[in-house]
Amino acid sequence: MIIDTHAHIIVPEIARAAAPEEVWRPDIRWEGGKQIIGLAGKQIRSAVREIVDIDAILKEQEKIGVERIVLSPWVSLLRYEAEPEEGLRTSRIYNEALAGLAAQFPDRVHALGTIPMQDPALAATELRTVMGLEGIHGVTVAASVRGVYLGDPRFEPVWQAAEDLGAVVFIHPTTHGFGLPVMQEYYMWNWVGNPLETTITASHMVMAGVMEAHPRLKVILAHGGGAILALRGRMARAHSFQPMARARLVESPQVSLRRFYYDSLVHDSGVLTDLVEAVGSDHVLLGSDYPFDMGSDHPTAIVNSLDLPQGDKTKILGGNAARLMELEG
Repeated sequence: MIIDTHAHIIVPEIARAAAPEEVWRPDIRWEGGKQIIGLAGKQIRSAVREIVDIDAILKEQEKIGVERIVLSPWVSLLRYEAEPEEGLRTSRIYNEALAGLAAQFPDRVHALGTIPMQDPALAATELRTVMGLEGIHGVTVAASVRGVYLGDPRFEPVWQAAEDLGAVVFIHPTTHGFGLPVMQEYYMWNWVGNPLETTITASHMVMAGVMEAHPRLKVILAHGGGAILALRGRMARAHSFQPMARARLVESPQVSLRRFYYDSLVHDSGVLTDLVEAVGSDHVLLGSDYPFDMGSDHPTAIVNSLDLPQGDKTKILGGNAARLMELEG
């Protein structure tokens, strides 16, 4: 069973056409064979394949051998900037639509919903509602919430609820480029900024003791965890002697790093081999980042190219996702 755990959709119910008077909603159109998303005064062209129509999305996935897809909200529509109650309304529109798609295609579509992380107590309560929806196995959260990273104690209610409920939490960067002018050069806001933000929030979670305090958490890091594994030696060194680094975390940082799950979207077989070696084949899942230009057109190919036992490849291609999300075969 081949399962793509990192794929995005803008459900029709959230698009501008569903409520033209609400200007925060995205306006999606095709011009000259290219998809354009109008959002917050910008014309976004990085979604190079269909992002709205589920039939077209499933056809695209079928072409590359994906049998099941785990759909996530597009991170730009999580609406953490809104007031909590408005964020909750938006979340419910997205979640109910995703549940509808999962019900329509029970053997093809699964989903991760969204919760209003700008109010952690409300988010934790809503997570219980989300986990009661058909076909939804957890939530997607941004790597930062109004500039606050996920190791902050304010998010403790969310982590406790996620652990109690067995919810998968997929952490995805916000694509903001940190406001640094240099990030606007050479497309660096994406290929540097995105994995860097994941690296920061995952490191923050480790050193804040989140993964230590909640050993049953199911947290997936996008883009192979960014650069966090390349920094694991420095992280361990800091923790070995620096009181500031040891303020919250008791165990070795390496233990917490192995508690995360990582998607396979690193675009380099050597990097993916190192990832598998560092965290184990049980903690790596197939991901394409469909339908964006920095995604993979053939996500299974890099996994199949690795010098690994077939059993390990089978886990990465779908077995781990099926186990993590408790999917039926």
